Amino acid sequence: MADWSKTWTWVDGEWLEGNPPLMGPRTHAAWLASSVFDGARAFDGVMPDLDLHSQRINASAGALGLSATMQWEQIAELTKEGMGKFERDEAVYIKPMYWAEEDGPTVIDGAADSTRFCLCLFAAPMSPKDKAISLTLSPFRRPTMETMPVNAKAGCLYPNNARASVEAKKRGFDNAIMRDTLGNVAELTSANVFMVKDGDVHTPFWNGTFLNGITRQRTIQLLRDVGYEVYERTLSFRDFQEADEIFSTGNYSKVVPANRLDDREMEPGPVSKRAQELYFEYAAKSPFTY
Repeated sequence: MADWSKTWTWVDGEWLEGNPPLMGPRTHAAWLASSVFDGARAFDGVMPDLDLHSQRINASAGALGLSATMQWEQIAELTKEGMGKFERDEAVYIKPMYWAEEDGPTVIDGAADSTRFCLCLFAAPMSPKDKAISLTLSPFRRPTMETMPVNAKAGCLYPNNARASVEAKKRGFDNAIMRDTLGNVAELTSANVFMVKDGDVHTPFWNGTFLNGITRQRTIQLLRDVGYEVYERTLSFRDFQEADEIFSTGNYSKVVPANRLDDREMEPGPVSKRAQELYFEYAAKSPFTY
């Protein structure tokens, strides 16, 4: 048995503690991957951008042919209720999910009418703010809309990122830069990626091959609001090799600078640190509290 951290899951009208068995061998999602999820964070009494995460899970459901059976406000209210089961100083990962229950040859065939929902909350410490990560180039690439449902936060997308992550870690790196099918930088295996050159911030243009993260969008706006030039554009791996700074954004760890790219050491720079400060200053003012 896995040693799960403190976990509470709302499903079918009740809160269940631990890791309840919800799928059987005939459940569509269990063998044909018709599932979507989202991830928000609760820490220090706030749940930043909970509205956007709750709205995105419903958009993801529609993109995969599932029925969004919950209003985003209901998801947000359930999340606040569930947080009452945790201590205020416990950081929590917030994971709403939809999946298809009934069997069928495709996701859409029979899936919409049998969509199920759950909201899983589990204790997950935040990364230390002085954390920095090492990066390398992954041999694996992101799919396109023609090949995978990249317009959804769909479970079926993550094995590809996972194998990229495992491959990088086997070579001694924390994470890896992934490219799209044309060879341009898309994201990291588990976060969006930014680079800094001569004081300006650059991040891959969202071209539909990677998740346009909520924390990514928030960080872009926060940096622009205080006067930084932020360019969303096509970027090569060479651009990152020549960058002054690199940092990532993502829901799980928020804003994290890089301290190494392959054999090149780099110190977390002032722009990366400012981006992190701006995000947590914003988060502290979130209207979504518990």
